[in-house]
Amino acid sequence: MSRVCEFTGKAVQSGNNVSHAKNRTRRVFRPNLVDVTLASDKLGRKFKFKISAHALRSVDHRGGLDAFLAKAKDAELSAAALKVKKDIAKA
Repeated sequence: MSRVCEFTGKAVQSGNNVSHAKNRTRRVFRPNLVDVTLASDKLGRKFKFKISAHALRSVDHRGGLDAFLAKAKDAELSAAALKVKKDIAKA
């Protein structure tokens, strides 16, 4: 399974470890992904997602899954999240 947030598209980045002597070696920066179950008020169902901790805070800040997906850009969402967004829009 890929290390990409389903809501924000946040993925693995690469960079350098820099020692005191300025030696550079490659390293990776992984997003803080969490498996969560979020409930939709309009659909009355629960959905499982793999999202970053930052996205989870954004969902809480915006007032839940329905409000977050209503404002989210389609390009950033995964296929599963996009399907849930369209189902919420129909309801």
